[in-house]
Amino acid sequence: MDFDLDRARHDTPGANNVAHLNNAGAALPPTQVTEAVIAHLRREAEIGGYEAAEDAAGQVESTYAAIARLLNCTTDEVALVENATRAWDMAFYGMSFAPGDRILTGRAEYASNVIAFLQAAARTGARVEVVDDDEHGQISIADLRRRVEIGHGGAGTVKLIAVTHVPSHGGLVNPVEEVGAVAREAGVPFLLDACQSVGQMPIDVERIGCDMLTATGRKFLRGPRGTGFLYVRSSMIERLEPPFLDLHAATWTAPDQFRVRTDARRFETWETNYAGRIGLGVAVDYALSWGLDAIETRVTALADVLRGRLKSVEGVRVHDQGKRRCGLVTFTVAGVGAQEVHKQLRGRSVNTSVSLADYARFDLPQRGVRDLVRASAHYYNDEQEIDQLIDALPAPRS
Repeated sequence: MDFDLDRARHDTPGANNVAHLNNAGAALPPTQVTEAVIAHLRREAEIGGYEAAEDAAGQVESTYAAIARLLNCTTDEVALVENATRAWDMAFYGMSFAPGDRILTGRAEYASNVIAFLQAAARTGARVEVVDDDEHGQISIADLRRRVEIGHGGAGTVKLIAVTHVPSHGGLVNPVEEVGAVAREAGVPFLLDACQSVGQMPIDVERIGCDMLTATGRKFLRGPRGTGFLYVRSSMIERLEPPFLDLHAATWTAPDQFRVRTDARRFETWETNYAGRIGLGVAVDYALSWGLDAIETRVTALADVLRGRLKSVEGVRVHDQGKRRCGLVTFTVAGVGAQEVHKQLRGRSVNTSVSLADYARFDLPQRGVRDLVRASAHYYNDEQEIDQLIDALPAPRS
């Protein structure tokens, strides 16, 4: 692969300590991000938190600009929040639902999102519908279109299409541009959970056609934990009522009146982690310096190598689905629970994660899967680390 791996690993001190294949959990940050965060924390300690924030206003504004470049949107369409879940909640709970309204989602949707769907359904009488998978195990565009068209025939208004781009429990990449086309044709808002895709592949909200997108800093962007962002299309912003407001999101204009901001920052709060916001901006700029096409090529190639080597090991089964696949690789070892595999790998300095059926109840139980080991590659990983994982696997048991 034509990639400056030496530079990538030089900028990643943690790569000297561990084979970090848990980038879908939290990636190792580059030195540039760590130093930016520490520098601001030191400044807070030296001159005070408010004063340091005032001095760093330009750096924080540059984070909005970096995210706008990353997503191909405007800075007025970006809100900075503390994590992807809060970003997603601000968008979803900003919508209003009525009895009979339908929420369409995919089988691979993440547990946190589905719990929110179910809560809204219980409160409002809305209905949650799960779109079928196609023959590749990804969301079926044909079934999505059919369900939207049924709504036009009187089966209840489709109020929202909400899909996860890259499910956290497998390597598939859902065909979200096709989802976006269906949503646009029907005039249905489209909320995209891009938590696992932002940072490992190019994301263009205009090409995708989503109205809202949520992501985190800590995963493939390699930013600080406790950072995330929300994109809301300008035409959608004032259609969403933030579930809570403060003096940053709104202005108290009279004793009995207030005015909500007209940009996406209506979904933010006044108090925030300034060091994290600065670090997030540095992380986005760092990713852009590599180029998202180059990152995707590198990450996908490493994941393909890992899948191939896992498939060659007796008793190991790879569970990834999808016509298009990415840097997440999920597998099981016959007779050995995922937690035990994960623990043994960790003992050999190989970081992975575990996905439980509880995280994806529309999907994993139907596939007869109780739990999975998830290994997720990034561009600073190398094939020696893949070999290290393979060598550290426990033997299968009958």
